[in-house]
Amino acid sequence: MLAGVLASLFALVVLSFVLEALRPAPKPPERLAWAADVPIQYADIGGITVRYLKTGSGPCLVLLHTLRTQLDLFEKVAPELAKSFTVYALDYPGHGYSDIPKARYDADFFVDAVERFLDRLDLRDVTLCGVSIGGAIALIAAGRRHPRVTRVVAVNPYDYARGRGMTRSSLLGWFITVTSETPLIAGTVMRLRSFSIMKAVLQGGVADPRSIRPALMKEMYSVGNRSGHYRAFISLLRNAASWEAATSVYGNIAVPVHLVWGSQDWSRSSEREHDRSLIPGALMTTVEGGGHFLPLDRPRELSELIVRFAARGRAQGA
Repeated sequence: MLAGVLASLFALVVLSFVLEALRPAPKPPERLAWAADVPIQYADIGGITVRYLKTGSGPCLVLLHTLRTQLDLFEKVAPELAKSFTVYALDYPGHGYSDIPKARYDADFFVDAVERFLDRLDLRDVTLCGVSIGGAIALIAAGRRHPRVTRVVAVNPYDYARGRGMTRSSLLGWFITVTSETPLIAGTVMRLRSFSIMKAVLQGGVADPRSIRPALMKEMYSVGNRSGHYRAFISLLRNAASWEAATSVYGNIAVPVHLVWGSQDWSRSSEREHDRSLIPGALMTTVEGGGHFLPLDRPRELSELIVRFAARGRAQGA
């Protein structure tokens, strides 16, 4: 009996490696499906090449996406924000079409990467706006007193529940998060992934499943076929507790901060209030009918909040 179970498990592991080897890796697109006139650019940040975009004119706004997504998360807000800002958005290392280095994918790794990006492009007077881990990255960079960051909009920051907030997104989100802690099982589960699983997990991040274009879901799924991508995602999940640990620097923040939450985000009211209590003078707004991926759920409301907050901050500074 036991021998049969072990043989079946071994066969499943072998099958997962075979399926992974047969998956076609996507080619980096030459243009953005949602903004064909915006050039796709690449920058070297300390030996790691990251994909990014730049569009619009005006004060500098840098957009930071969620875990397991990419800069296309901002397809609904970037064109509108480009009317008021010079907008930058990048794929983190291990995400989208950026390099996938062998690394410990914890909070420090991502914050260091974003800070190197700001330095590499010599961006100044930056409004840093991030969603999920992007929101936490923005807050941590401000807590580190990075001199280029002068305002922060943190949308649904992912810095609570020891980084296991995704367990609240859906049953599959719970399963992927929990199994990531067991080496053999985690790799096997990730290699056996399917589009239907990815679709269910992504739809757990929005209040309305129609908020995500089917083509965008398919692209984010196919990006997972890039060599090393699933291993980087497992590392991110295993180091998830680092996001909550990093909130220890929030009390050092000395720039204006606006915390923005979707009413249907995974976080709880006590966790939201905890963030506000840590950050001196932070504003907080809840957007009704919005989930974790607020740029997709409520793009107009989020864009308006960002524009008003940045304008207010500059007026106060003047």
